[in-house]
Formats: sequence, structure tokens, C-alpha cells
Amino acid sequence: MIRSRWWYVALAAGVTAPIAYLVVDGAPTATLAVGAAVCVVYAAAFLLLRPHAHEGNAAAIALIAITAAFAGVLTALDATLAISQCLAYPVAWVLSGTRAQAVVASLAVAVAVGAGFVLSIPGPASWQVVLVSQPLSFGFSVIMGFWIWHIASLGDEKARLLDELTAAQDELAALHRDAGVIDERARMSREVHDTVAQSLTGLVLLAQRARRAQANGALDDETLELIETGARDALAETRALVAAAAPVELAHGGIADALQRLAERFERETGIRVSVTAALEVPLDRDTEVVLLRCAQEGLANVRKHSKATAAQVALTAGADGAHLTVTDDGRGFPAEVRAGFGLAGLRDRLALAGGSLEVDGTPGATRLTATLPVASIGGAS
Repeated sequence: MIRSRWWYVALAAGVTAPIAYLVVDGAPTATLAVGAAVCVVYAAAFLLLRPHAHEGNAAAIALIAITAAFAGVLTALDATLAISQCLAYPVAWVLSGTRAQAVVASLAVAVAVGAGFVLSIPGPASWQVVLVSQPLSFGFSVIMGFWIWHIASLGDEKARLLDELTAAQDELAALHRDAGVIDERARMSREVHDTVAQSLTGLVLLAQRARRAQANGALDDETLELIETGARDALAETRALVAAAAPVELAHGGIADALQRLAERFERETGIRVSVTAALEVPLDRDTEVVLLRCAQEGLANVRKHSKATAAQVALTAGADGAHLTVTDDGRGFPAEVRAGFGLAGLRDRLALAGGSLEVDGTPGATRLTATLPVASIGGAS
């Protein structure tokens, strides 16, 4: 604490105020010279020892002793300068390593100032002043010192708890990221097993069937067509998985342009017409745009895999009531009792983490996927 720059202000006030008082009070030249010399020497000693003074070390003890002597000499020059205790007691408490050391240091200041009173006040009155003022100043210093020490201890404890909490939050965030990676890998494994692996297994069986048919001279075009169809299905499923896991392209143009590029690529790959509309009344930050673009990717992936649609629409709106992304197609739909796939389950979890929700309507000819992020969650998704 002694390293705070505010101590320069305290030092400046502590050495200039006594000199100013002696000048204004019309002190004798010798007294003024001694007072100025004492202040200059103390200031030099303070600046010399301050960089090396740490709680309870040798430099700190030396500075405490010099400070007590400084207050005592000033009081000996003029009893009014006992006000220098206002600097001496805080220095004693700040530089002490323990509370016991601080009490001893405060006692040294009280004794030094008391000795100054004896020298500056003639006759028996000096002892009256010493016996009344110094126990009071010492007692007040001890009470205030213990109180401030307790507050400082509480502050240190709170700082330690805050550091521990921050470390725990960082660890929890790391565990959350690891859990997300593991969940994503598990989801991708299930997707590959349930789609591409199944198609490839069918292709293997068809290839074995074709080999037997060729050996018997009975290979026909139907078997080859089945192989070709199975290969195309496997290719489409692979492309859908790649598209769902592709990096989010938001570097240029924001969410509207990213949706347009996604739609154009999807149309080239599938032949399904896709229209995009975007009406943004409020700006969206990148984290929110990432979630919305992932929703669009998953929605179009489902159109590719299941819908048999000829056209699809992607619509994005953002206003005071939140952000809404809708993916609609004119495909065959699906019954309400059909269980959603892993992609939609993962998408629903992602939206839930962002405070949003997902609604799916499987009506034939008007299948609709709607992702909603409330206004309070905009900027908090990841």
C-alpha cells in the first residue's frame, strides 16, 4: 500500500504544511530553519526508503522510526505541529508486518510526540498535555488501525474468493466446450452410421448380388440401376453432412449474404429452388448470426435428405420481439409421430442454450422449421 502514488500527496502535505505554519506563525529564524531542514531530510529519507519498504522488513522499520522521530522533532519545535501524527500513525500501520508490530510502532509515535510536547510546552502543563492527548491519540490509532486492518483482510479474502471463482468458471467453460465437442462427435457418428454407413452397406450387398449375377450370366440393368441409385443417395447424404458441419461464412456481408450464398450452393447441388428473404430491423452480432446460419444449414439439410421437395424458402426477420428464421419446403412432409433426427435434436439443444426455441411443422406441401431467439438472448449465443 505504501507504493501507492497517493503517498506522494500525503508526503507533500506532511512536509510543506509545517513549514507554512512556521512562516505564518512568525517563528524565529532558527526554528524555521530547523523545521525546514527536518522536513527536507524526512522527505529525502521517505523517497529513498519507499521503494524498498515492504510490510515488516528492515527498510519499513527504519522508515517507521524516522517518521516517529520526524513527528517528535516537529512537536518539539511547536506543539501545534503535533498534527504531524496524522501522517505518522498511518505510516506506522501500513508498513508494519503484523498487528502487534503496528501497535508497537504506534506506541513509538505516541512516545516521540509526547517527548516533543515536554520540550515545546514549558512547566508542568506539558505533562498534563502528554497524559491527556497521547493516550487518546494512541488509542484512536489502534482502534482505527484494527478496523482498517480487518477491512483489508476482508478485501484480501474477497479477492482470493473471486480468483477462485474465476478459475472455477474458466474450468467449467473448458469442460462445457469439451462436452460440446464430445456431443458433436457422438452426433456425427450417429448421423454417419444411420445414413452414409447404411447406404454403403446396401451398396456392398448390391455389388455382391451383381457379382453373382455376372458369374451366372444374369446381370441385368436393374441391378446396376440400384447400385447407381444407392451411390447417389450415399453421395447426397455425405454432402448433407458436410454442409451441416461446414465453417460458417460470415466474414463478408453478414447473415443476409451468408444465407444467400448457402441457398445458391444448395440449389446447385440439389436442383431444388431456394429463395431467401431477410428483414433486419435491429442489428445482430456474430454469435447470434452463427446460430441462425446453423439453423438454416440444418433446415436445408433436412430438405435435401427427406423432403423430395422442388422448392424451399428461407426467411429471416429480426425486431424488438427477437430473431426468427423459417425454412419452408413444398415436400412430402412427415407425420407428427415421427421422431426427429439427431440434427434437429442438436439444433434444438443449441437454441436452448441461447435461450431460444425450435418449432417443426411436418404438413405435406408446407413443411416448416422455425427457430426463434428472444431479444434478451441476442448476443449471448455461441
